[in-house]
Amino acid sequence: MAREAGPDFIEALARGLDVLRCFRPGQAVMTLSEVAGVTGLARPTVRRILLTLEELGYVRVADRGYALTPRVLELGMSYINSLTMWDVARPHMQRLVGQTGESTSMAQLDGGDIVYVARVAVPKIVTLAVTIGTRFPAPATSMGKVLLAALDPAGLDRALAEPGRSGVVSRWQPDRAELDRALRDVRAKGWALADQDLAPGIRSVATGVRNGDGRIVAALNVTVHAADTSVETLIDEHLPRLLRPAADISRDWALR
Repeated sequence: MAREAGPDFIEALARGLDVLRCFRPGQAVMTLSEVAGVTGLARPTVRRILLTLEELGYVRVADRGYALTPRVLELGMSYINSLTMWDVARPHMQRLVGQTGESTSMAQLDGGDIVYVARVAVPKIVTLAVTIGTRFPAPATSMGKVLLAALDPAGLDRALAEPGRSGVVSRWQPDRAELDRALRDVRAKGWALADQDLAPGIRSVATGVRNGDGRIVAALNVTVHAADTSVETLIDEHLPRLLRPAADISRDWALR
């Protein structure tokens, strides 16, 4: 992969991360040739990287190829734990679930995807399973719309230009003009709705969570099943309950 980088850039480290990132949903096991094809790296380079990652415990030899090990979760969890995001948000999210009887999640933006960083769930059957680290295409989710709407024009262009890594094809596939109209509406209201945009049966409403500088750095949502909860109920009853904990988490983050 061609990059523009400064003199302190460590290309070997970047290549190792490229190899880790090439394992995606539907590609749990990849051959050396497949990894080389996805990353654009030479086969001898890929072989050395995979052997190093195997020695470190991040990949293992699988059926005619390589697969990630659970140890890679340490990389993401280090990020989450360093922010203590869960510790700060958890009491507010638990109270929100107690008020709504519905699941709530927090996500951040990574390119054109959202990544779940905190969640309090209730036992309901939904179309798509969600855990910490789950990725979805940002434009099709309420949290993604909130996070995209918070970007400046250049940041939005960069986010949308980055290929998604969720492996999920959303129901709503807006062109840029349609997405821009939706994001303008989110900016005007301060919250976003996703009515089965991601997958059938899933509705959600979300708003932003701000850091001490007042910037939206995460989004908080309430998710419901479309068969049980109408759009009107989601907006009229659950949205007001959502806005309070989002403000409370923002306040607590500002005090850290």
